[in-house]
Amino acid sequence: MNHDLTAPRARDWTVRFNARRWLKRHIQYVLIPFALAFFLLMWEALVAWKDYPAFILPTPRAVLASWIENWRSGLFPRHLGITLFEIGLGFGIALMLASAIGYVLAKSPLVEKIVSPYLVAAQAIPLVAVGPLIIIWIRTGIVQNALIAALITFFPMLVNTIVGIRSVREEYRALMRSYHASAWQVFTKLELPAALPVLFGGLRVGVTLAVIGVIVVELMWSDRGLGYLMNIARGALDTPMLFATIATLSAMALTLYIGVMILERILIRWQRSS
Repeated sequence: MNHDLTAPRARDWTVRFNARRWLKRHIQYVLIPFALAFFLLMWEALVAWKDYPAFILPTPRAVLASWIENWRSGLFPRHLGITLFEIGLGFGIALMLASAIGYVLAKSPLVEKIVSPYLVAAQAIPLVAVGPLIIIWIRTGIVQNALIAALITFFPMLVNTIVGIRSVREEYRALMRSYHASAWQVFTKLELPAALPVLFGGLRVGVTLAVIGVIVVELMWSDRGLGYLMNIARGALDTPMLFATIATLSAMALTLYIGVMILERILIRWQRSS
């Protein structure tokens, strides 16, 4: 029914599409798989050349076989879900606290001068010193891990919130106030959109720190999650499983980071277009 209309459009799209130009602009999407394939081939060749036993350095094929076996048995999905939940909970707590406190500090330099020394001092406390206290105070394992991840993630996002809100030019605020805009309108129509690029910088750092925080806690104190699986694999000298767990962890962290980047592109599209 729309054949007469859609066919010319399809032809126009085919004419407009320039494969060479697309390849020049997106060459990284072609080179990334080649780089990975080259790395795996070198890895396989090294193991074959040195004849390493599997418990020292397994081949990529042995790692893949271990990953498939543990995924099918449900071991990886179960612990991956726990780690993801802890990361999401810790990241969400840090985001809410950093946004609220950061906004107050950005709007009130006096409060910032009073509170900042305590925040910096709290950030300087090592994780190994705070972790046992949180374990004593909170007995639920998942909440413990999430809170420790939130502590690690909180400070970078707080700093970015302060910088982002203060980057808004005062002339724009004065202009909105001259039109009798309320504080909520100034925040939603001016401050938040203008600060989004800086805020997303903090989110990208925060999501990677949340992954690191949760895994470190799981390695040290937890009885669940991907960090716990790494401990189990290391104790059993199951090196293929250890590599497979690390690969799962890396893929998860990369997916979360790309997710934040996609959300950033969607929300600040207006700024790039302007």
